[in-house]
Amino acid sequence: MTAVADALEMDRIESHLNPPASYDLADHPVPTGREEIWRFTPLRRLRGILDGEASDARLTWTTTLPEGVTLTEISAEEAREIGELAPNDRPSALAAAQAGGAVLLDVPAEAEVAEPIVLRLHGESIDDLVWGRLLVRVGRHAQATVAIVHTGSARYSALTTVLVGDGAVANVLSLQDWDDDAVHLGRDAIRVGRDATVKHTSVSFGGDVVRMHANVEYAGPGGDAELLGLYFADEGQHLEHRLFADHNAPKTKSHVLYKGALQGEGAHTVWIGNVLIRKVAEGIETYEENRNLVLSDGCQADSVPNLEIETGEIEGAGHASATARFDDEQLFYLRSRGVSEKEAHRLVVHGFFNDLIRKVGIPSVEEQLLQTVEAELAKNLLKDASA
Repeated sequence: MTAVADALEMDRIESHLNPPASYDLADHPVPTGREEIWRFTPLRRLRGILDGEASDARLTWTTTLPEGVTLTEISAEEAREIGELAPNDRPSALAAAQAGGAVLLDVPAEAEVAEPIVLRLHGESIDDLVWGRLLVRVGRHAQATVAIVHTGSARYSALTTVLVGDGAVANVLSLQDWDDDAVHLGRDAIRVGRDATVKHTSVSFGGDVVRMHANVEYAGPGGDAELLGLYFADEGQHLEHRLFADHNAPKTKSHVLYKGALQGEGAHTVWIGNVLIRKVAEGIETYEENRNLVLSDGCQADSVPNLEIETGEIEGAGHASATARFDDEQLFYLRSRGVSEKEAHRLVVHGFFNDLIRKVGIPSVEEQLLQTVEAELAKNLLKDASA
């Protein structure tokens, strides 16, 4: 066993917001909605996903694989042998049990992949229940960018593991751009190697209900994880993002920044951030931040940052959360210079998102996100015009 694993054997602290990992479905009972980790989620709108019905339905995959990068189907046993991170909630445990196998995206050690690796997953119908299981392995000292784009419609539950080797640099994007009726429950679990650097970005625009997890742990000292997120909820949408950074090794870093906007009656966003700093994690640095911008009446944004600290020997730890309407001073400044009210609102929203979008690190995706924000704003302007 590694030194980190040995320390974890002696340090069995578990987060109250991140249940222990297990492939056994008995450890992940059907939620009632009273559980802390489920109390914000509209269970009745999940369309039976949590029942765990078997299904042979699949999403259609279209891929861009640069030279040297491989995508192969593997068995469930091979997934575990490679180092898949076990599921820690019912949707991901069901995905492991029902997917039948897994897909492995492999970036070899030492490879420097300049072109983004793109996996486009498309669903055809909300009647399709699809179980997904994906492993992304970035070898030691490799460099790669991976974009996973979800479109169309389905009821989709997925277990995703990202294994980043020692000294590697990985940039992973998950984009939820579903049709309005889709339901997506996803968990991205990331293991950061010694002295490795990981950027993970979760972006949610489409879908009726989207509930995404991003979990990070460390395979050794020196790992650095940046967790970014962007979401824009329209009328009736429920977009939920849950983060967990498990500092289980010394001298590791995590930085979380999620931004969201809401408009329309019944738009609901949830952001739950949690950082666990274990006794072994001396000298770590962490900060988590969530900002929400409410654009109309009838919206609700829940934002809950958490820190669980078991050692005082750290470099720094903090969190921030805010939910607000437009900044009146910004609007006044723009209106005083002849900018119309609608245009002023548009400029403020773009300014709110722009710095985060520019952190994504994939130019084509950054441009697409700016266009999508513009399209979302146009929806609200059209509703105002027809009112």
